[in-house]
Order: sequence, then structure tokens, then C-alpha cells
Amino acid sequence: MAVKIRLARRGRKKAAMFDIVIADSRAPRDGRFIEKIGTYNPQTNPATINFDGDKAFDWIMKGAQPTDTVRAMLSYRGVLYRKHLQLGVIKGAISQETADERYTAWKEDKDTKIESKRTSLGTAKDEARQQRMAAETKVKEARSEAQRAKQAAIDAANAPAPVAEEATEATSEAEGETTEAAASTEETTEAAAE
Repeated sequence: MAVKIRLARRGRKKAAMFDIVIADSRAPRDGRFIEKIGTYNPQTNPATINFDGDKAFDWIMKGAQPTDTVRAMLSYRGVLYRKHLQLGVIKGAISQETADERYTAWKEDKDTKIESKRTSLGTAKDEARQQRMAAETKVKEARSEAQRAKQAAIDAANAPAPVAEEATEATSEAEGETTEAAASTEETTEAAAE
């Protein structure tokens, strides 16, 4: 019987989640399995991978074959590197203490890389949100400025009408004064002529 480490799909349509299971290779994808060792959620960024590394390591050492996707996950979490070191211990190339030290150093380095990626994605998301808010504020201010300018133009268009009436009154008064002045000059010229 060939044993595989593979994914079993669950979740609703277009929101898939997967269980990482140990199953007979002849069993259906979502059917019977021997043991569930973890979950995989590709909907998050970065994808959430939770599984028991010790159980996965035990099954790998027993000869279970992972599928391509699960192999990538096991490599990402260091299970295959741990297998590589353990095979070196079995062959006598390195001691168990050296293998454990190398694995823990690799694991700490990998965990810091994963955490830095997660935090950088979070800060990038926050920065993008702040930039969108700033852009919205600019657009909003531009719209309000355009409305103020439009209202000022409307007020200016309405305001000259009373000013024009006052101007016509002023010109008519000025014309009246000039006609009076012209009449008085005519009178003075007539009086001088007599």
C-alpha cells in the first residue's frame, strides 16, 4: 500500500481550505484517510500553513510520499531539511547534536523571515490605506474648492445687477447735473450777451 501526504479539500465554493492528511494513494481526494496532521489556507497572504511537524517528519521517515504542493509546504517549514540531516546522522556523517543545532538555527532564521514578510505586508497594507485616504482628501478638497468657486461666480453674477442699477442712477444724476450746469452756463451766456 502506497501512503501519500496530500491535501483534502473543504470549504465553500471559491473559498477553499485544505486539510493535510496521510492517506492511501488509492483513496479518493476527499475520502478516507489515515491521519489528519494539519491545515492549509491559501486565502490569506501569506498562506496559512499549520501542521504537526513531528508527525509529518515521522511519516516521511516511514516512507510516505508527499504530493508536489505538500512537498513545497514541508520544505518551507523545514521538515525535508530535518529529514536530510537525519539521514546524515543515520549514515554517520554528522552527530545528532550537530544535526539538531543546524536544524534549530535554520528554523529560527526561517521564522524571522516569515515574520518579517508578514509584518512588511501589514505595513504595506496600512501605507496603501493611508495613501488612498490622502488621495480621497485631496479629491474632496478639490471638489469643495470647485463648489466655492462656482458659488462665488454665481454670487458675482447676481451682484452686478444691483451695482448696474446704482451705476445707471449715478449716470442719470450726473447727466442731470450736466444738463443743469449746461443750462446755467446758457443762462450766464445769455445774461452776458444782453
